[in-house]
Amino acid sequence: MTVRKHHVIVGGSAAGVAAAFALRNSGFDGTVTVVEAGSELPYERPPLSKALTGGRDVFLRPIALLPDYRAAEIDMRLGTRVRALDPATRTVLLSGGGTLTADRVLLATGVSARLLNVPGSDLPGVLTLRDVDDARQVAAAIAAGGPVVVIGGGFIGMEVAAAARTAGCDVTVVETSPLPLLHALGRPLAELVAELHRAHGVRLRTGTSVAVFHGAQAVEEVELVSGERLPAAVVVVGVGVVPNDALAGETGVLRDRGIVVDGHGRTAQPWILAAGDVTVQPHPHLAAPGRIEHWDNAQRQGAVAGAAMAGNLRAHDAVPYFWSEQYGLTLQMFGRPRPGDELVLRPDSGPWRFVGLWLRYGAVAAAAGLAAPREMTAARRLVERSAPVPAERLRDPTTDLRRIARQ
Repeated sequence: MTVRKHHVIVGGSAAGVAAAFALRNSGFDGTVTVVEAGSELPYERPPLSKALTGGRDVFLRPIALLPDYRAAEIDMRLGTRVRALDPATRTVLLSGGGTLTADRVLLATGVSARLLNVPGSDLPGVLTLRDVDDARQVAAAIAAGGPVVVIGGGFIGMEVAAAARTAGCDVTVVETSPLPLLHALGRPLAELVAELHRAHGVRLRTGTSVAVFHGAQAVEEVELVSGERLPAAVVVVGVGVVPNDALAGETGVLRDRGIVVDGHGRTAQPWILAAGDVTVQPHPHLAAPGRIEHWDNAQRQGAVAGAAMAGNLRAHDAVPYFWSEQYGLTLQMFGRPRPGDELVLRPDSGPWRFVGLWLRYGAVAAAAGLAAPREMTAARRLVERSAPVPAERLRDPTTDLRRIARQ
């Protein structure tokens, strides 16, 4: 009698769901179980910060519907936590005392919001934005009218700032770097994004940080290290994330700012794989193994890891991609620029529309653009092919990126 294999996926994230369906698409005919701590059917994360003002729960968009999981014979265990993994018996220990025997386990546990360790950080009204419950609180606070103080000028912070300002709230962004998005975009493009937000009435406090949150029953003010006090009915903290890699660490799996995996999502323990934001992965567009914390990558890497669980090894080498929605404009980026790359701004770039391309040894290595979908489609092809294009040609206003991409 043949015993059916059982593969368990811990985490109903983008990576976890993609892995579950990839197992079936790769011909795996055993049992597939997804264990998800949340009570909601797995949902898309990008709308949490991109659709805060569209009405109640408009940001709650399921990755797949329940009939899809049933059709693929994927067993969803919602509202269930994994408390430990036992490599000796290859069992998954669940909250409440249950266990699952697993031939292989995929950890798709994602990341958690980094918290501020300053006085008053536990006051009601000091929020983060990582899950749908967070989004409901932030959306309600924005609907109430603010004022809103955003701590951290990364993508989530600037999307929240744009949503709150569009809703008419008074908004201030506090960022330790000289500019929002400086690390991701570099100074020239970050300056354009900062100008866009200032034009919409957002106040930027850069090169500074929070000293203390003040309030009696809830947050009322944010005091900066400079002594400036900012009125706040709600504070949204977006100062980075921490990988949820404790389960892996308890089994002895190598961690280094996340779970270390190979190009197929495999750890050094054949029983355990991992995918998504929690992983430190090798990638041809990274100078060294690192975390790529974006939805598109999580889906792609999850699919590769799921296929590997089924014995189908394929490369995870798609160009890293992310997008951001701010004031109805779409900011897109393909690839990852590195120190030493030459940034070339296309003619007529400004705070309302821009295209920038990074050249590495004369070839297009990365590109970012705001409100320029056609040019960015072409730029993606150039990045995927590492196309050699002279900087002078990219600066020429008569140059058509789409024509270059077709050549």
